[in-house]
Amino acid sequence: MTDATDVVVVGGGVVGLTAAVRLQERGARVTVWAADEPADTVSTLAAAVWYPTRTDADPRVLRWAGETYAELGRQAERGVPGAVRRPTRMLLRRPVDGPPWWAGATGDLVVEPAEAPYTALLRFTAPTVEMTPYLEWLRERVGAGGGRVLRRRVDRLDEAFEAAPVVVNATGLAAGRLADDPAVHPARGRVVLVANPGLTTSYRDEENPEGMTYVHPRRRDVVLGGTYEEGLWSTAPDPEAAAAILRRCVALVPELAGAPVLGERVGLRPARRGGPRVEAGPGPGGGRLVHAYGHGGAGVTLSWGCADEVARLALDG
Repeated sequence: MTDATDVVVVGGGVVGLTAAVRLQERGARVTVWAADEPADTVSTLAAAVWYPTRTDADPRVLRWAGETYAELGRQAERGVPGAVRRPTRMLLRRPVDGPPWWAGATGDLVVEPAEAPYTALLRFTAPTVEMTPYLEWLRERVGAGGGRVLRRRVDRLDEAFEAAPVVVNATGLAAGRLADDPAVHPARGRVVLVANPGLTTSYRDEENPEGMTYVHPRRRDVVLGGTYEEGLWSTAPDPEAAAAILRRCVALVPELAGAPVLGERVGLRPARRGGPRVEAGPGPGGGRLVHAYGHGGAGVTLSWGCADEVARLALDG
């Protein structure tokens, strides 16, 4: 295995798999070590609508977001499984003096006045991803490029250096332990799924005083959210919280009234104080370790831009 692998990517979520694809496109022989099947990672629970939520106005983040926006748009045009471009309406409640810092990444965002209690309406097109077919497509891309996705948990990142001279740490929440990074913490997200009554537009009211509110339609269902509860690890159901999400979303989009409820989903976003960590450093025995974790709720939004950076850090030195 050592002779056949140039890079081991530790982590089989969207950040790890996109990094693996980009590394292969650069000619690297790649093996992905995944603690869980891609369908069982927190990535599969994501509403996965492009938007750099809860990220700072950092030039690197803007670049990653813009590159990902463009790549997901191209994938939607090619008919990649799960990738679709949808009109998006984002309602703001605070005073605004122009477009948000990330507007340039979209290319079509406009700011319009809105009726109280809102101060403005942002209209833009957002790439969206249905994660179950999309993660399977990514996994197939890795396989088609000659790579492998293996089920393997690690206690130390050093284990991966026994298989390859370059290791990418895309372990998400586990990076807190594996990279000894106390800034990593969970941000619990809770969503409700309902049957789609015919919606095609996404809506956001993240500044709702009763709780963040978003409505993201997919082909057969609609993802209603949500919560962003930092530091909480429990993923147990909460009927009251789910009912509150449903009420907020119906108030925002009345067409949802009466839509059959299909279920509740809870996941732990891999958040990090200070933002995502995407950087390289030395590994044991002269190897190279590239970190790519801490994306919080913006993993899909930053995925391809970060994957490009990971490939440069891993292969260009």
